[in-house]
Amino acid sequence: MNRQAGPHDLGADSDAHFGRVEPGLPQLDLKRLLAVFRRRLRLFAAVALLVLVATVILTLRATPMYTATANLIIDRQQQQVVDTQAVLSGLPADSSTVDTEVEVLRSRQLAERVVDTLNLTQDPEFNSRLAPPGPIGSVIGGIAVFLGAATPDAAQEQLSAEAAALEKERVVDAVLSRLSIRRAGLTYVMNVGFTSEDPAKAARIANTFADRYMLEQLEAKFDATRQANTWLNSRLAELRVEVQAAEAAVAQYRAANNLLSASGSTLTEQEISTYNQQLATVRAQQAEAEARLRTARAQLARGSTGDDVGEALGSIVVQRLREQRATVSREVADLSGRYGPNHPEMVRAQRQLVDIDAQIQAEIQRIISNLEAQAQVARERTGSMAGSLGAARGTLAANNAAAVRLNELERNAESVRALYESFLGRFQETSSQEGIQESDARIVSRAKVPVSQSSPNVPLNLMLGLVLALGGGLAAVVLAEMLDSGLTTAEDVERRLGLPALGAVPMMASVADAVDRDMTPVDYVVNKPLSAFAEAVRALRAAILYSRIGATTRVVALTSALPAEGKTTTAVCLARVSAQAGAKVLIIDCDLRRRNVNRLLALEPTVGLIEVLNGSAKLDQAMTHDAPSGAWVLPLTSGGFTPKDVFGSAAMDNLLAEARQRFDLVILDTAPTLAVSDTRILTAKADVTVFLARWRKTPEKAIATALKVLEQSGAHVSGLALTQVDMNAQAKYGYGDAGYYYADYKKYYTA
Repeated sequence: MNRQAGPHDLGADSDAHFGRVEPGLPQLDLKRLLAVFRRRLRLFAAVALLVLVATVILTLRATPMYTATANLIIDRQQQQVVDTQAVLSGLPADSSTVDTEVEVLRSRQLAERVVDTLNLTQDPEFNSRLAPPGPIGSVIGGIAVFLGAATPDAAQEQLSAEAAALEKERVVDAVLSRLSIRRAGLTYVMNVGFTSEDPAKAARIANTFADRYMLEQLEAKFDATRQANTWLNSRLAELRVEVQAAEAAVAQYRAANNLLSASGSTLTEQEISTYNQQLATVRAQQAEAEARLRTARAQLARGSTGDDVGEALGSIVVQRLREQRATVSREVADLSGRYGPNHPEMVRAQRQLVDIDAQIQAEIQRIISNLEAQAQVARERTGSMAGSLGAARGTLAANNAAAVRLNELERNAESVRALYESFLGRFQETSSQEGIQESDARIVSRAKVPVSQSSPNVPLNLMLGLVLALGGGLAAVVLAEMLDSGLTTAEDVERRLGLPALGAVPMMASVADAVDRDMTPVDYVVNKPLSAFAEAVRALRAAILYSRIGATTRVVALTSALPAEGKTTTAVCLARVSAQAGAKVLIIDCDLRRRNVNRLLALEPTVGLIEVLNGSAKLDQAMTHDAPSGAWVLPLTSGGFTPKDVFGSAAMDNLLAEARQRFDLVILDTAPTLAVSDTRILTAKADVTVFLARWRKTPEKAIATALKVLEQSGAHVSGLALTQVDMNAQAKYGYGDAGYYYADYKKYYTA
């Protein structure tokens, strides 16, 4: 679409020149927000009041609820009655454990046990089937009774097992919805709260949750200990049989392999030890005997008579013989001195001495022979002992080979015995634990019957209601603004459509005095030329004439997207104001279907635009002079509609060419762009096209669609003007538009 820079573009340059913030940057304009709020004040007040009233009604009609709270603590200090390890160990004292126990308190299983304990399935507060019917239910029940189809008392109905289970599930859901479990900060304390219509019931249920929780902990420990004892007992019976079998296998193997033992060693080992000791003894004896024998032989070999042989010296027989020889030797010595060598006594004594010496030598030889015999016996004893020791060692080697298997059997028996003793000790420990388990938690304080209701909290509800009311009102304002596709200010036109804002034609009732409001706008602009309404039309005329810098604007087409936009009224007012300004003006009614110019000016011509275009009349014959303003009008006759494309003909081009030469300003009052295709042809022939939109009414999407159609037809849209603007409302919340300051300058005009 062809557009030319206008006064708004100059204004943008001025803003940049004076260092203002660029329009593209996001800004928070409080005045704009206040203007929007003032414009939507009624909507805001209505929505806020509705929300606040609804909050008050709901608060007053809500059933009072009471919350009772019991406090539990994870006990880190446990009594140690016996110094044994528990089957189910206590809870570790860490944060995750406390959080886990909080979830256990919220568990469905615990809630089911509480429901069963207190028989809450028969409580109407939690069982909707037993609750009294509400207003709608009462009406339905009354109708059923009236029709003779009354249902039996709900409390007396017999439910099937499946229905009872479903009903219990619903009761559990209702109980869980009233339950609140919280951890007190980072401590080990857990708050168990329950909310009910009855304060005593709330305390009872909260305490039951605490009691059942502790009971479940004890039951878990009891069950674990009982199961452990049962398993240990059965395992001990199995191990006892295994121990007996292992020990019997050891005993049988010992007996079979002669591995009997005493004092920690086998009999063979003890026998070898004895043989070793005896062998050492006999070897020593052998060595001693052989040494005596060698010594005696050595003495004899050196020429000894054997008198100095050790055994001979120790021999009693030799000692006696020596004593006898000594006696005989003294006698020989004595006889030798008294008698001579040949004396019979001397001879007898000498023979006696020789006999004694022979006896001594014989005894010595006997002693030597005895030594040889002792040495031989010692050697034989040593050999025998060594042989016995060797046999015992062979037996020991065989026993050692058999001992490998024996050790294996003994180790197996020992391991089975150790395992049996371990299980036996653990069984005795777990048996002693039965009945002395403690819960890992304890109740710090039981729930008391609450004296004040917990909900509804009237002050809090009213405060929240007020906040919601304000939020709802603001949300409604924001939503209304988002859904509002109408244009309000000149800034909206430029920002949302990218078109220059040519002006705003006010609603006459918003600027005229009460006595003048019976006049039509086209008459008011003539009768009140110094009024705000007339000045607004003159401002629009100036903006149109100077919308194309450097080009002459003579033919102006006025159009809109939809009907009832004030297009014809604006066109007639524009023509009259221009004529009053001294210009020679021609307004052509180009809306073949409506002929609104005729209606506004009360014209019923016999010839008009169609007759001029088909050549049956001249322009001067068809024009009508508007006496109040001096403008000229080319109307349409009552039968002027034709399906022919009269506006695209050469006759229309000739008519516009003639009008350009004869008039200073030619105004074409066209039909709505989206409704009639003739407008596309006419706007392409005009110097400029002025697009009109009704203030806050015409949808932005319709305007954009119409502008796109005009762009495709080659029309030059110089800008957009708002019509039927309520200046009083614009002065209150039309921030961003000149009309926002209407209250400051409206006294400048005269009626």
